[in-house]
Amino acid sequence: MAYMNSRQKGPIGIFDSGYGGLTILDEIRKTLPMHDYIYLGDNARAPYGTRSFDIVYRFTLEAVQYLFEQGCPLIILACNTASAKALRTIQQHDLPAIDPTRRVLGVIRPTVEQLGTHTRSGHIGVFGTPGTIQSESYDMEIAKLYPGFRTVGHACPMWVPLIENGESSNDGADYFVKQESNRILAKDPQIDTIILGCTHYPLLYNKIRKYIPAHISLLKQGEIVASSLADYLRRHPAMEARISHNATTTYLTTENASKFSTMASLFLNHEIEATTVEL
Repeated sequence: MAYMNSRQKGPIGIFDSGYGGLTILDEIRKTLPMHDYIYLGDNARAPYGTRSFDIVYRFTLEAVQYLFEQGCPLIILACNTASAKALRTIQQHDLPAIDPTRRVLGVIRPTVEQLGTHTRSGHIGVFGTPGTIQSESYDMEIAKLYPGFRTVGHACPMWVPLIENGESSNDGADYFVKQESNRILAKDPQIDTIILGCTHYPLLYNKIRKYIPAHISLLKQGEIVASSLADYLRRHPAMEARISHNATTTYLTTENASKFSTMASLFLNHEIEATTVEL
């Protein structure tokens, strides 16, 4: 499989199983507006949240290889499920064989790194898809960085379908948001920080904020990942030098391009034009 010469400049790749990663892309572009980006959504095979580790790993690796073929020197897995189920294997097993000079980064570690500045009780809640919660990736990452913290994961299987069906701002969504908010707090009343561990969930932020007490911090990943990426590029000038700077964004999807473009406007609040590709 041929990849572009590592001395050629290329865009940052942003990968998600569907639309949620657009919330990450949006914040990254605000922080690094002059960089070039390729967003790839594997919408034809979404959602990843209910799939096995092996399938998520295989699909994610295919996407990473595709983005490398497009010349990306750096890829962000803007998907909690892919970060939980595929990132470590790709970093440790596949990347050394494919091209050890390229990088694939996820969204879980930078999110966890921020906890120390937010929590006082050390009791952390995580809202996520069933796949992310089942993987216990947040539990493990938090235990590594903050051994004394207690983590409570809580799956919200209805939230992504609500968002993707355009119901996130409707009154009907309140029932499901209130229900899951009450349930996570019942698991541990000492929680004082909750991670929105799915890139879709910022679209429900105002509703979640309504049902989560004001003293509890709600962490949205977009701003955190954008800040972490900017810091990473400052610390790795050789990687920064390999990224092209024309302020462009290309949108790719494995599903119908017209459908993707319509849905993407819900996440970005402006119209885009996507292209359909095969992995």
